[in-house]
Amino acid sequence: MRIGAFLKQSLIDWEGRVSAVIFTKGCNFRCGYCHNPYLVLPELLRQTQDIEEHEVLDFLDRRKNWLDGVVISGGEPTLHEDLIPFIQKIKALGLPVKLDTNGSHPEVLEQLIGGKWIDAVAMDIKSALSLSCYRKVNRTMTDSLLERILESVRLVKDSGIEYQFRTTVIPQVQTPEEIQALKKEFLGTHYILQEFRDGDILEKHLQETLPIN
Repeated sequence: MRIGAFLKQSLIDWEGRVSAVIFTKGCNFRCGYCHNPYLVLPELLRQTQDIEEHEVLDFLDRRKNWLDGVVISGGEPTLHEDLIPFIQKIKALGLPVKLDTNGSHPEVLEQLIGGKWIDAVAMDIKSALSLSCYRKVNRTMTDSLLERILESVRLVKDSGIEYQFRTTVIPQVQTPEEIQALKKEFLGTHYILQEFRDGDILEKHLQETLPIN
C-alpha cells in the first residue's frame, strides 16, 4: 500500500468518531479544486517518501483502544490492488474502517461491501451526474467512467452500511441549476454540500491531464 500521509487523530473525518486517517498515493481524477495535489500528480508524488505500512499498523495496534475507527482516503484508495488485504489487517486489530472514494471502481466497492470489510463509505459526487457537468470538475471524465460512478452510487445506496454522498460546491463551476439537480437526485439519502476551500489546490500545479494507471 502506497501511503502518502497519516493523520493520527481526527474528529472530523468520520462523524461522531475519533479516527485515524490514512491517505493513499495516486488518483485517476484531475479535479482542479483538490487540496491534496501531492497525493495526485506523479511529479509531486515523487517528492515525498512513502510511509511504511508496518509503521501505520504498529501505531494503530498501540492506539486501538483509543480510536473509534480508521478512515482510508486519498488520492483514490480503490486504485491499489492491495487495498483489501490492507483493510483486512486493520480489521484484524478490531478497528472499524471507513472508505473515502470517487466511485470509479465499483467492482472494488462491491468486494468491500460484500465481504463486510468496510463499515462506512463516503463517496464524492463531483457535480450533476452527466458527462458535461462532471467534465467541468474532473478533466479525465469519460462516458465509461460515468457509468462506473453511477454503478457505485447504486451499490452504496443498497449497501446497508453507513454512507454519505458529498459534493464540494465550487464557485463559478457548478451552476445553481446543477446543484438543485443534485439535491433532487439524492433526496432521501445522506447527502451533504461542502464549501470549497482555497489554498494549495491541484489547479495551481496541474501540468498534464492523463490519469495514473
